[in-house]
Amino acid sequence: MKVAIIGAAGHIPRFLIPMLEDQTDAELILFARQATQRLLADSAPRVRLVDGDASKATDVKMAIADADVVFIDFDDPIAIKNVITVMDQLGKKRLIVAGLLGVYDEVAGAFGKWNQMMIGSGYRSHKQAVTELENSDLDYTYMRMTWLYDQDGNYKYEIQKKGQPLIGAQVARQAVSQYVIDLIKDPKLGIRESNGVVEPNTNFAKPSFY
Repeated sequence: MKVAIIGAAGHIPRFLIPMLEDQTDAELILFARQATQRLLADSAPRVRLVDGDASKATDVKMAIADADVVFIDFDDPIAIKNVITVMDQLGKKRLIVAGLLGVYDEVAGAFGKWNQMMIGSGYRSHKQAVTELENSDLDYTYMRMTWLYDQDGNYKYEIQKKGQPLIGAQVARQAVSQYVIDLIKDPKLGIRESNGVVEPNTNFAKPSFY
C-alpha cells in the first residue's frame, strides 16, 4: 500500500509518519512545500519526498498518482477541491482529512460557548471544505478534531458521529494519528463519514491546557 500525506510537514504528520512506519509496511509519499529540505530527516527506504503546493492541481497530481490512500493535514477548501478533482481524474477513492470541530454547529454545552468565543467566524472555510467532500463521490473521512495537544503514549480517542452533539474538549495528536492508521488498516472503517474525534472523559468547559 502507498499512502500520500499532503501537508507532511504539519504537526500531526510529525507523529503519524513514524507511527505508520512502525505499525504498517506502507510506502509513504510525503508532500509539502520544500519537502526535500524540511523533511530530510524522514527520508527512508519506504519514503519518497515530493516538493509542491496543494493549491496547484498539477502538484497534487504528481504527489498522489501512485497513492492508494491520501491523507491531508488541513482542510483548506482550495486544496480540498484540487484533491477531489485530481482523485476523480486518477480514479482514486480513499481520502482522510484532518478538519475542525463545529462545522455543523454541533459543539455542545459550556465547551461549545468557549469554542465559539475562541474561533468566532473562522468556521466558514471549514464548512466549505466539508461540503465539497460531502458532494463528492470519494470514500472520505472528515475528522472533526477537537482541541489538539501533544502527549507521548496517549493514543486514546473516541469517535462521535455526525448528528450527535460533540462532547470532548481535547485530544492528543498521537491519538489522532492512531485513528488515521486504524482507518488505513480497515478499508471499511469511516467511509463517507464526518466524525468527531475526542479524548474520552474530557467533557470540560475548555481544554485542560488552557
